[in-house]
Amino acid sequence: MADYSEFHDELRSVAGDLLAKDRDISWPVLIDAGWVGLEVPEEYGGAGATFAETAVVCEEIGRAASANSYLGSAVLAVATLNTLQPSETRAGLLVDVASGEARVAVALESDFVPDAEGADKVLVVSGDGVAVTTPTVTARPVLDETRRLATVTAVDTADVLRFAGDPASAIGRLRNRAAVAIACDSLGLAEAMLSATVGYAKVRQQFGRPIGSFQAVKHACADMLVDIAVSRQLVSAAVQAIVDDTFDAEVAAAMAKSHACDKAVRIVGKAMQLHGGIGYTWESGIHVYLKRAALNRSLFGSPSAHRKHLAQRYL
Repeated sequence: MADYSEFHDELRSVAGDLLAKDRDISWPVLIDAGWVGLEVPEEYGGAGATFAETAVVCEEIGRAASANSYLGSAVLAVATLNTLQPSETRAGLLVDVASGEARVAVALESDFVPDAEGADKVLVVSGDGVAVTTPTVTARPVLDETRRLATVTAVDTADVLRFAGDPASAIGRLRNRAAVAIACDSLGLAEAMLSATVGYAKVRQQFGRPIGSFQAVKHACADMLVDIAVSRQLVSAAVQAIVDDTFDAEVAAAMAKSHACDKAVRIVGKAMQLHGGIGYTWESGIHVYLKRAALNRSLFGSPSAHRKHLAQRYL
């Protein structure tokens, strides 16, 4: 297996620098950065990369708590198109997505569709295939203001595209990918909160000493670090399972999603506590991460739902 760690480190650095300049990165900037077309095949104007590269971007977007349309209009849209049988409609959509001519969303479930607002087309996934629609979109207000979810009601189906393989397996792979993408996001935001907390503990003084010198604060930060280390192992394994399309990808995805998203909520909550009174203020920005972590926990399967699914293996 080829080692792309150096390339991933470079991609992570570039993404981090770009998001540092503008956390709420616009769709045209995502296009110019080449992130939208990462997994689009080269013959359609993309980079022909894999989910491993997309996962790096997802993690950095989570680290910045960035408000953008990358999840629905790139991660899910391109993946869905790549699972379909070749056709003129599919080819045209891939070209348009990679070039930025069209923004496409994906409805794996019609009630909470990421980034459907403003999308030119919505791909409605079902066991019969994928319907390319111009839908009626109704915004769904959610706790996290960095994400846009909507209810989709299809009113104009231009075409129905068929999966290249077994529909149930294809839909399962899409759901696994969505869950792991969210786990990557939660991993990034958890690491951001640990870094912010450690930085604050070094400079905030109490009783004439940095609070980071107190045992209770040290232990809390150490617990956060351990949780993140486990999350990274599980997320890395899940990303690789998605890339390799292994038989246990569903298990790896469930483990990564349940652990990373559950721990991210706890880590952000602990970060808010360790920041003291300032952690509860609007200006601190920690509330943005807490709301995002809370929504991530419920998107594409809650930790309890994934753990229940994992437990079925032992019954």
